[in-house]
Amino acid sequence: MADRRTLVLSVDRDDDLGFKACLEGPVVGREACLAAANALALVDPEDSDVNAIFQAVKVADGLAAKSEEVEVAIVAGDHLHMVEGDRKIARDLERVIARIGATECILVTDGAEDDFVLPIIQSRIAVSSVRRVVVTQMVNLEGTYYILKKLIDDPKISRPLLVPVGLAMLLFAGASLLGYPDMATIAVVGVIGVYLLFRGLGYEDIFGSSYRALVTSLSHGRFTLVTNLAALLLVVIGAITGVTATVVHYMGGDQANGVFMVLAFAYGAVPWWVVAALVSQSGRIIDLWLGERGDFRRILLLPFLTLAAGLLVYGAAIYVLAVNRAPEFPILAEAGLQYLIALSLAALVSFAVGLWIQRSARRAEQAEDLVRVPAE
Repeated sequence: MADRRTLVLSVDRDDDLGFKACLEGPVVGREACLAAANALALVDPEDSDVNAIFQAVKVADGLAAKSEEVEVAIVAGDHLHMVEGDRKIARDLERVIARIGATECILVTDGAEDDFVLPIIQSRIAVSSVRRVVVTQMVNLEGTYYILKKLIDDPKISRPLLVPVGLAMLLFAGASLLGYPDMATIAVVGVIGVYLLFRGLGYEDIFGSSYRALVTSLSHGRFTLVTNLAALLLVVIGAITGVTATVVHYMGGDQANGVFMVLAFAYGAVPWWVVAALVSQSGRIIDLWLGERGDFRRILLLPFLTLAAGLLVYGAAIYVLAVNRAPEFPILAEAGLQYLIALSLAALVSFAVGLWIQRSARRAEQAEDLVRVPAE
């Protein structure tokens, strides 16, 4: 019992301390935690983390009154990126445990969201108790409206909720104005379906990584900055071209089919998007060639794979639209199969050339290593 030291821990997973009160975590000590709670309360008195921090201090005071060795601390995550925030919580918790020599932990949270970090905490220290703080309030119509308004103002909720709904409404209005009411419903359902797939499969992390890479390139002045900006412009042009091709070549009436709509969009957008990917990848290759030579060989095959995939998709779109005689489609049905075969062969050649270049680069690197070893 003499060697037991308890840590009363308040977890601010969405980092309201840093985002609202501009306080850097972790916060250790009774006075420091009270100061942090007061600072957050002055910025946002309605934040539930304020009550959680005060509850953690109260629990620590109760244990201290019983002559127990106890310390109170706050660890915070990240306001927008939960994965990185959970990693930050793990690192800060290890620092706090090493600093105060805690042997067990009492966890204080402000809601179910913070319970996601419980396995992380349990992997670092024994958790002897979990205390959840629930703020008592009168539930009425006005209070419900205010809660919804606060949720919409939160970027963590408004971005994934309002952006797809707004985009779907714009597509519906645009298609209706162009005189394609049937396609408007298909476009809205398609956009929502693609968004749900991206969220469900975790592809939004890829776009988040691309955005952070663009910001990093801007701060470091790398060559990828120019190529990424050019690629972004090409992506926008490709999307506009794809929508235009969908409106022109989409087959309505008895031939209405979501597959035809997707292929018509691909016919207009894929060439631009393939060029955008190649432009972006060229900047990355140049940066690796000038700096990180060790990763240069691994990325050499990527542009050729991108080109091969684009050729296959483009060829399939041409073939299906030509065979089914899409409205105003410039390629006849007899030539559709020829385009598919020619583009498929070009895709195979692109992939083969990429493999040959990658293997040549690997052999050149191995030859350099053999020359370097005797010299050393």
